[in-house]
Amino acid sequence: MTGQFVPLLRLQGVHKDYPLALTRGGQRLAQVWSLLRGNVPHHVFHALRDVSFEVHRGESLGLVGVNGAGKSTLLKLLAGVVTPTRGVIERKARIGALLELGAGFHQEYTGRDNVFLACALMGLDRRETLARFDRILEFADIGEHIDQPIKHYSSGMVVRLGFAVATSVTPDVLITDEVLAVGDESFQKKCMSWMENYLEGGGTLLLCSHSMYHVQKLCRQAIWLHEGRVQMHASAAEVTRAYLAWHEERDRAAKQRPSSAEVPAEQAAAGIYQVRTMYLNGQDSVEPILLAAHGSLTVSGALYSPDGRTPQVAVGVVRADGSPVYGIVSEMDGHTLTPGPDGLFHYAITFPDLPLLPGRYVARSHAMDPEGLRLFDHVERPFEVGGDSREFGHTRLVHRWHADPLSAAAR
Repeated sequence: MTGQFVPLLRLQGVHKDYPLALTRGGQRLAQVWSLLRGNVPHHVFHALRDVSFEVHRGESLGLVGVNGAGKSTLLKLLAGVVTPTRGVIERKARIGALLELGAGFHQEYTGRDNVFLACALMGLDRRETLARFDRILEFADIGEHIDQPIKHYSSGMVVRLGFAVATSVTPDVLITDEVLAVGDESFQKKCMSWMENYLEGGGTLLLCSHSMYHVQKLCRQAIWLHEGRVQMHASAAEVTRAYLAWHEERDRAAKQRPSSAEVPAEQAAAGIYQVRTMYLNGQDSVEPILLAAHGSLTVSGALYSPDGRTPQVAVGVVRADGSPVYGIVSEMDGHTLTPGPDGLFHYAITFPDLPLLPGRYVARSHAMDPEGLRLFDHVERPFEVGGDSREFGHTRLVHRWHADPLSAAAR
């Protein structure tokens, strides 16, 4: 096997368990004694469960997941800070970890002294540190504070110096944990620029972040960790889209829904206008159908009328969290539903060249009375818009940039 195909990092069936702290004194003593004897603890927290993946040279991998999903534990395992309970971790590269910037600084020492101390811990001698010192000081941009004790630094200054020192030696693999979420805007821009240059130079990046924008911008692949397991491993666009959709659906489910006691009596009765069938592009599925970017969506179905009069239908599109995107009622366009031989009233509406941004959406059909005044029954079906995009919002607005902005503004 040639060197370029050998992974720099390889994890196979990795587990990480932490003993749970017991509350009663006798239990704690028994637990400590059991651990000292090398026994497996009975009460453990499974931080990571059966995690397997590889990272090759030049790859950029994002790591996403809610707090407590196991992201920081995984990064510490990769950096060699902690060891796995079970499984194999292979490292064939020099690894640089930006996990807790400035955490190793001595509070009584000056910034200058801490730079030399930190560089020594990274294996640099004094001559090598001196060769890098001006570049470190320029990047940190803390001026004369470099000769002040660290205990007098603001948190932002500590982070600046920590990042400058940590990146003074370019590693084969760089592991970062929410580095772009700290410091001021100017510092974040510096971090982003450094990482982009690092990747352009063939570096390998593992980025843990709650910012889907940063994951999409810096990473080609991503892993979604959920409850210590790999929920999804795919392109950064696919993983972030699925992760955001999961968040939206979770938020939507958390919202209060009306109880049966709050439903009007006329809607609770059997004789109401009902949505009997609903299809998205001819499919009746509770699982999301996938649409291509700028694809076409046809919502169709049939309504039941208890009195034989022609009902109205309202068709809408919302995000997975329930945020409205668009809605239309047949009455608004003067459209009349078609009666069928089955005694139902049929409808179909097509949205060509759908301008929705990638993400998870829900199409809804509402049965309304013939006057279009009251909503009765409704049915919904999910769909997903594919594609890669770092734009914001729900829809893509047609736009163009001007080569001569002053003339365009004047017009």
